[in-house]
Amino acid sequence: MLNFKYYFFLLYLTLLSMLGFIATDMYLPAFKAIEVSLDATAPQIAMSLTSFLAGLAIGQLLYGPLVNKFGKRAALLFGLCVFGCASLAIAYSDSVMMLNIARFFQAIGACGAAVIWQTLVVERYDAEKAQGVFSNIMPLVALSPALAPLLGAAILQHFGWSAIFITLVAIAVLLMAMTIALVPKEIKHKQDNATKVSYKELFSNMTFLGNVIIFGACSGAFFSYLTVWPIVMEQHGYAAAEIGLSFIPQTIMFIVGGYASKLLISRIGAKSSLTVLLALFGLCVVAIILATLVLDVQTIFPLLIAFSVLAAANGAIYPIVVNNALQQFTQNATKAAGLQNFLQISIAFGASSVVAKWAAAGDVAIGWGILICGVGVLIGYFLKDAKCGNPLVTPDNARASLHSSNK
Repeated sequence: MLNFKYYFFLLYLTLLSMLGFIATDMYLPAFKAIEVSLDATAPQIAMSLTSFLAGLAIGQLLYGPLVNKFGKRAALLFGLCVFGCASLAIAYSDSVMMLNIARFFQAIGACGAAVIWQTLVVERYDAEKAQGVFSNIMPLVALSPALAPLLGAAILQHFGWSAIFITLVAIAVLLMAMTIALVPKEIKHKQDNATKVSYKELFSNMTFLGNVIIFGACSGAFFSYLTVWPIVMEQHGYAAAEIGLSFIPQTIMFIVGGYASKLLISRIGAKSSLTVLLALFGLCVVAIILATLVLDVQTIFPLLIAFSVLAAANGAIYPIVVNNALQQFTQNATKAAGLQNFLQISIAFGASSVVAKWAAAGDVAIGWGILICGVGVLIGYFLKDAKCGNPLVTPDNARASLHSSNK
């Protein structure tokens, strides 16, 4: 019975973690159908992705204050309710403006799940157990981009594009029921000075900041590749079907990396594992730079192989750096997770936007994007172990108490 409860809770956390990705990817096959139905242009429908990303970035910072005031359960239910209502509005949209506005609020709602599931892990389990939970869940998130469009295409074919968003409403309702059953109602209490943390303090913690920069820069490298890779394959004469198949190796390797990290951590510990994995990431960056900026490579396979290994490294790195960052602020995990996700999304989106401007350069754009992100990973690695103190600041008992309670 104990194992059943654990795995049921793990399923709940996995669904929460995948919600934003499912909402992003499930409707992609329906772009043309939505365009025809709403008498819109392709760029107007594509704007629905941009509005979702904007809501996703902004919403990350909203749930820390909401949790502090109303508790995790209430904040989660609020976010899921917003997500469900926005999904329903999209399903019955009669204009592209209504669609894009609803997509923004859909992302705001999805942020509650994205932020608070990490808080539930950090607050429920000790550091070692939390590491295992993150390592179990985060590789599964990689399945979302592969499975969600397939599910969306099947729903579109049989029921129409509106049914995709009705399905998202049903998922939101299911998650609300699971939240009521699995997340206890908290007694509302005012935080004292010992448990409050400001964004300045979050940024001042070098361990937190360094791990978050690693998380964001690794994601930026991933998105630098994904943004331009279809163009690279087109330049080499590959068709759309072959381009779609080329993403399968990265998905598989990301999942393999995530689960392999558990074995590595059990052997040499999380700190040493991170060093080994970042070295592997660095070797992949060097290989990609050689294949794109130094050598005149006439085939896609060296780049495809190097990036597949990089995807495995990312799958193993993510759970470690997320856990390392959030363990610094276990009493303020929601606020810390919100800032972490905001910075990660911002760095990844920034990297994607920059390489997109030079997308016509093909693999050269990928090379420069991944080189810049590699430098970012290196900066994060040195920052995470830096000791940042200010001898001119008078010691603060509240902060000392916070630091003691987080050990």
